[in-house]
Amino acid sequence: MNTATTTTPTRTDHVLTQDEVVTHSAARQALAALRIAFGLTFLWAFFDKLLALGFATGRSVDEAGVETVDRFGDAAWINGGSPTFGFLNFGAEGPFKDFYNGIAGDAWANWLFMLGLLGIGVALTFGVGMRIAAVSGAIMYVLMWTVVLPPPNNPVLDDHILGAITVVVLALTLAGDTWGAGKAWARTGLVKKYPVLR
Repeated sequence: MNTATTTTPTRTDHVLTQDEVVTHSAARQALAALRIAFGLTFLWAFFDKLLALGFATGRSVDEAGVETVDRFGDAAWINGGSPTFGFLNFGAEGPFKDFYNGIAGDAWANWLFMLGLLGIGVALTFGVGMRIAAVSGAIMYVLMWTVVLPPPNNPVLDDHILGAITVVVLALTLAGDTWGAGKAWARTGLVKKYPVLR
């Protein structure tokens, strides 16, 4: 007796969506809110360092303990300030201190840092390019974690490690599809040709 087996043709053009990865709408919305919050955090850091908005950048304390705020002043990257100098020169501790002190304020470090903040922030906020944003964001977070070792509040973990894990989870769960342009982005010819851009 000869039995024939039938196979269902596989679709090679199917684009996996978040609805198939995360099946509950409340979970998708929570991931989208987390994605947008992380994206805006990166964008805020970019604009604060670019313009010295007086939050982390443009704020100083003199020897008498008097705090001053100089918005749009000399600390702004657009006015010649360095977005990496203070943290890498004065904040570095641990085994990589000399390395980070050595690159503090270098033009290439400033440019890479600022482009990273902008690119990751835009990708996460709008839900496009999540895979590249996750890899870049995780690398940036881990590098920032290595600036201060061990972390002051825990011998291993701090918010940088949690951030690195979070951006990877956001990409793996296709968090850009909900409240973002991820689905439309995934259907573009460019992303179909180069899925790493998803």
